[in-house]
Amino acid sequence: MQEIKDLKQFYDFMFLTRQTKKRIFDLYINNQKEKIKELNLISELQVFQLKLEGISNCDGKYKLRLNEDKDVFLDLSYEINELKKDIVFLLRGEEAFEKYLEGIHSDFKQNVMDVVSKLKSVKFHNFITDRDGTINNYCGRYISSIQSVYNAVFLYRFAANSAKNSILLTSAPLDDIGMVDISLLPKDIYIYAGSKAREYFDHQGLRHQFSIEEEKQKRLNEFNDILKQLLEEPAYGLFSLIGSGLQFKFGQTTIARQDISGVIPENESIAFLETINKVVQKVDPERRFFRIEDTGKDIEIILTIDSDEDKGKTKDFDKGNGINYLDQELNLNISDGPNLICGDTASDVAMLELSMAKSLSTWAIFVTKDESLKNRVKAICSNSFFVEEPDMLVMILNLLAK
Repeated sequence: MQEIKDLKQFYDFMFLTRQTKKRIFDLYINNQKEKIKELNLISELQVFQLKLEGISNCDGKYKLRLNEDKDVFLDLSYEINELKKDIVFLLRGEEAFEKYLEGIHSDFKQNVMDVVSKLKSVKFHNFITDRDGTINNYCGRYISSIQSVYNAVFLYRFAANSAKNSILLTSAPLDDIGMVDISLLPKDIYIYAGSKAREYFDHQGLRHQFSIEEEKQKRLNEFNDILKQLLEEPAYGLFSLIGSGLQFKFGQTTIARQDISGVIPENESIAFLETINKVVQKVDPERRFFRIEDTGKDIEIILTIDSDEDKGKTKDFDKGNGINYLDQELNLNISDGPNLICGDTASDVAMLELSMAKSLSTWAIFVTKDESLKNRVKAICSNSFFVEEPDMLVMILNLLAK
């Protein structure tokens, strides 16, 4: 493997790690652990770790070349630490791995066992969860947030043993580059639902999509074409390579303007937001088709839908709309319950509201330290639990499946 010097090499390298992780995962869940060692696949993970740690380092940030004129400095803690965890998981076994997690997360065992004791007797009809920050640790770049082996094994077990229907529902696109490209879990065990469930793959791997009006799709295509041209300019190219990058979702487009490390000077980030606003104004001068949501790191350009409560008005398509669509399409029978909803931000609350509206037999686990979010979730669902790390949640799911 070549030395990793530029950002493209880095992303290519991370997808190489996915190939190895996928082989390991498939062998692990098929009780072929000895073959993992025979094929030296753990050694491959160790080499991957060393290669990442060998990237030029400056004050804890790893330097990669963007182009001939510009370098970027990245926090690679997710990529490196998830490899370390997988190596411990595979070399030392699951019991030792649990102890390892206890060593890196404060109050890990107590947080986990408190929830397990409350839910151990519940068999869920539907398990619906967000990905990033919920069941997957946060990464500075979506494209390199490759799922870990241990994470996939624990989630696989829960879906196989403790839930009739299991759904990964996120705002990210399905593929190209989307959720399925960075995940290890097979489609026959989880429904992959992207773009807030405007699109999904069923268990046969077939794609389904929420209907979008022809005129709205035409306007979004026009916006996307202008955006692609803009990002080819040297001044704007970096925005497609940091954080969430550029994501063409179904009914929505996301472009990063900052990442968690603050790699973009704030004045440049704000200027880029203003540029995107001007593009939207050009394509939709009366703002009939688009809403813009600025998270401070990502700019979301979202097609609106008709409001159910206020006829004649439009609203953003949210994850609650997505669950309702999946319920109708897949006969999830959410109204029967019990349902388990997992999230980590305010955007996931719509999933919980929809589930509660259909069935009071709904439970929630949110990964958050935000007291206002906790209070909001508890006000909606009394059967709510909170943990501080995604590793805690996936361990809870693993123990509930045993």
